[in-house]
This record gives sequence, C-alpha cells and structure tokens, in this order.
Amino acid sequence: MSEELALPDPGPVPEGGVPTPAEPERVPFWGYSDLFLMAGLSLPCMFAGLALVKLAMTLLHWRATAPAEEAVPETLIGYALLFGALMVILRVQYDRPFWRSLGWNSTRIPFLWNVIAGLAAALAVGFVGHLMATPPSSGPIVEMMKGPVASLVVVTLFGTIVAPVCEELAFRGFLQPLLVRSFGAVAGILMAAAPFGMLHYWEYGDSWRSAVQIGLAGATFGWMRQASGSTRAAAIMHASFNALSFVSLFTPGRNLPH
Repeated sequence: MSEELALPDPGPVPEGGVPTPAEPERVPFWGYSDLFLMAGLSLPCMFAGLALVKLAMTLLHWRATAPAEEAVPETLIGYALLFGALMVILRVQYDRPFWRSLGWNSTRIPFLWNVIAGLAAALAVGFVGHLMATPPSSGPIVEMMKGPVASLVVVTLFGTIVAPVCEELAFRGFLQPLLVRSFGAVAGILMAAAPFGMLHYWEYGDSWRSAVQIGLAGATFGWMRQASGSTRAAAIMHASFNALSFVSLFTPGRNLPH
C-alpha cells in the first residue's frame, strides 16, 4: 500500500476553483512612516549623546584637551541610540533582524575590488573638486585633526571604520532601498546621495562645493550597494575612500573630503 505525498496547502480557494497566489513580499518591508520616525529621532539622539558626555565630564571634573575627545564619544553615543531605536523598530514591528534587513551580507565582489573602487572614487571626486575650485578643507573635521597624536589616531579610526559603517547603514542600507522601490535605481541612488552630501556641509566650513563632492561620493557608494546588493560592500568602499581622504589632509594642495 503506497503512501500519499503530503502537498503544501495552496491557500484559500475561491469559487472558480483556482487558488489565490500569495502576494510577493514588499522589498524593503519598511515604509516612509518608519523613515520619518528615524529622521525625527536623529537630532534628539545626537543631542542626547552630547548631553551624556557633558554630564560625564562634569561629574568626573575632566576637561578635554582636544576637540575629538568630546566629539567622538558624543557621536558614538548618538549613533548607538539611533541604531538602537531602529533595531527595536525592525524587531518589534516587523520581527526582522537588524543587520540582514539592512543588507549587511556577503557579495560576489572581492574585498580588494571594493577597496580599489573606493580609492578610484576618491581620486575622481578629488578631480571634480579641482575643476570646481573647491577651497581647502576646513571646519570641525579639520580642527579635530589638529589635536595630539592620540587624538589623531582616534579620529582616523573613527573616520575610516565607524563612520563608514554607520553612514552606509543609514543611507544605503535604510534610506536608499526605500527610494529605489519608489523611484527606480538611478533616482533612488541620487536622492539618497543628496542628504548624505548635505549632512557633511557644516563639517567643511559650510562649503557647498564640498557638499557636492561628498554627494557625488555618496552616489558611487549607492551604485556599489545597488550593484552588489550589499551594504557591507558599500561600507568597505566608503572606508577606503575615507582612508585616502585622511591621507590627503596631510598632503599640501590636495582636497578629498570624506
């Protein structure tokens, strides 16, 4: 006596006798209400980071000897609070993991090619800056580079590791997929790159030319995210871009903002 094979349940069957096909999952699964919520939380999280560091300095009777000694921990705490809120949203509202949801996965593109792409983008953006006559870098980022050697090391590590990871998770992991779903790949990449450039506007002495350069860099990171399907690949590219940009800060006549 042969056993019958158990077939999967096709779902509800209407009067015509044809099963109703399951609706494809929306990619990404979050929406603009989540985006507006995260945008609204960004400034409070950063101000909370500033307040917590100021409170700790007051309680410990400690005074910073370089701008980076305050700015780096303030930013780290702000990022932790902001991404902690996003993690709660993804888990509680959608029951999804944080890293995989934001595209932090492997890619067929080798690590070395991600690095080379970042270096090439830095050179290309620097050339555009030369054509635009972008003034030498100035502002908070450059001021933080004027501290002692230990402070310089901290800023460099932050700028080449922490900042690329956090910025790519926010702009290419969270924002860009939503815009690509609504407006297509090219428009979505450019629309995500625009606020990325403006975010760095004040960091370089309110220079619109520097903001344009960084926006162009963001578009190249967005292309990597779209082509590879991996936010991690975009972060590696971003990190190598920033690494060359930091080197340029010590090279007279160069200007490769990060």
